[in-house]
Amino acid sequence: MAALEGGKHGLAFASGLAAEDTLLRTIASPGSHFVVPDDAYGGTYRLFVRVHKRWGVAADPAHLTNLDSVAAAIIPGETKAVWIETPTNPLLNIADIAAIVDMAHAADALVIVDNTFATPYLQQPLELGADVVVHSTTKYCGGHSDIIGGALVVNDDDLAEQLRFHQNAIGGVPSPFDCWLVLRGLRTLAVRMERHCDNAEQVAAFLDDHARIAAVYFPGLDAHPGHDLAKRQMRRYGGMVSFRVVGGEKAALRVCEGTSMITLGESLGGVESLIEHPHTMTHASVAGTQLEVPGDLIRLSVGIEDVEDLIVDLDKALA
Repeated sequence: MAALEGGKHGLAFASGLAAEDTLLRTIASPGSHFVVPDDAYGGTYRLFVRVHKRWGVAADPAHLTNLDSVAAAIIPGETKAVWIETPTNPLLNIADIAAIVDMAHAADALVIVDNTFATPYLQQPLELGADVVVHSTTKYCGGHSDIIGGALVVNDDDLAEQLRFHQNAIGGVPSPFDCWLVLRGLRTLAVRMERHCDNAEQVAAFLDDHARIAAVYFPGLDAHPGHDLAKRQMRRYGGMVSFRVVGGEKAALRVCEGTSMITLGESLGGVESLIEHPHTMTHASVAGTQLEVPGDLIRLSVGIEDVEDLIVDLDKALA
């Protein structure tokens, strides 16, 4: 993982959240402040507000595509780190990593990038100045929906030593077999990501032209507000597509239940396509907060199947 990310040190964990928890226990202390995306992965937000908040750690959401919003959220002398997802989960917003790095480092804050969606094949945050890269290797790095794992990659020697100590002390270590499965997945990462990207671009174009779709979130579309930025800092646009359907939450649930080839499931990044309803599934933990996602939103992890079959399946579910 370190080699793929262009970093010096890599640590493997039992899950992405185990990696995140170990990182927070390493760098945070009572009074530490973090800036997080306002559409962050629900598990990450839950870790901040339901676990570490009790120990005096604060996290304020900011819209990472608005640099003024990020600047306003950073508290010099208190903000320990800016936590970036790009593309974000589930609204696929694109954050300017290099610009946020300049802003955060000027305030003596770290920059942490969750690179799970992009993978090291499509994006390398350390080259753009980030301090820590986080992965849920459960997803694209594993690639076959048969493991749970996580990883951290850093360049700083002292931080790496502290992370290793806390990992050993806390015990969020993966099994040897899960590590082997991630290595197996990494061997085909480039080939798989090219097919994921090919399929996602065609699926997004189909949805963007469909009468029952209210909005499509995919950075590969020219109309996406982060399209030009994604083009600069990513190799391609990834395999995730989110969209909102006409008819509200009930219509979205019907679509999720109506596919036959595309499986209803919370995970992502596997060779098979998965569809889910974030409001009641992956992001249920942020209901009632600033991070609550729309009820008519659907998240699609586009697999490597024949894209025409995927489009036919979606068209039937939308009918």
